[in-house]
Amino acid sequence: MMGPPGSGKTMLARLLPTLLPPLRFEEAIDCTAIHSVAGLLPNDRGVVCERPFRAPHHSVSEAGLVGGGDVPRPGEVSLAHHGVLFLDELAEFRRSALEALRQPLEDGFVNIARARARARFPARPLLIGAVNPCACGYFGHPRLVCRCTESARDRYRGRLSGPLLDRLDIHVAVPPVEVAALVRGVKGETSASVRERVSHARTVQLNRARQLKLHSGLNALLSGADLDRVVNLEPESRKLIEAAVSRLGLSARAFSKVLRVARTIADLENEEQVRTPHVAEAIQGRLLSPISGRSD
Repeated sequence: MMGPPGSGKTMLARLLPTLLPPLRFEEAIDCTAIHSVAGLLPNDRGVVCERPFRAPHHSVSEAGLVGGGDVPRPGEVSLAHHGVLFLDELAEFRRSALEALRQPLEDGFVNIARARARARFPARPLLIGAVNPCACGYFGHPRLVCRCTESARDRYRGRLSGPLLDRLDIHVAVPPVEVAALVRGVKGETSASVRERVSHARTVQLNRARQLKLHSGLNALLSGADLDRVVNLEPESRKLIEAAVSRLGLSARAFSKVLRVARTIADLENEEQVRTPHVAEAIQGRLLSPISGRSD
């Protein structure tokens, strides 16, 4: 999520766990084992019942984020397994710590090798990053003036590598909230109703996996071959995504992520076929400029 200070990025991230379905039994056991190894399991609680939410400060070390130590211990990325890992002020994190996340995000686990011990911890959280469009936070703001020079914005841009951003499925611009919207106080959709839709979409995915004998139940974890089986694009949708890959220079990884997001959007709308509007919406999630806060 990219936007100026006060636009609601942190609030949105902290509300995300309320939209996720309850932990399944196998997921709860996984979370409990990790928290037990880390010494974080309360004495009065036998099993972790809620999806973890971890929000480490940007000063966290590489070992604190991905795990480490003489006696290997799980880091934040593993403690957020099956839950949410929220990195606020993403550009302020140490470059080495962020780059260390690339392998866990790709493989779903962390391997730690030390002289006295080796360990492998699972690491499949939903990673949410929040970043300002520049150091002062107001580049591209409709009312406030950015105080950063072009070189300062370039340095800020350099803190986030392309390979890391390429691993994030959706890039969202979060514009400043208009005062009129705050004054009106119009209520939107409740978290409970959104959570119901999300739970239904996950049930659809799990049922599809059983019927087609896929290797994984969730769209995010499908192999390339399984993804092709569940995303049978129409000719118009195929032309759209081919044009997007050519114009935007999307990598093979980004191409795959667009298909996964489109399949998930279709599941949320209870559509069996992935159609052109689903693909278009998924592509929209790759249009955000890494720092400017504007779409192409």
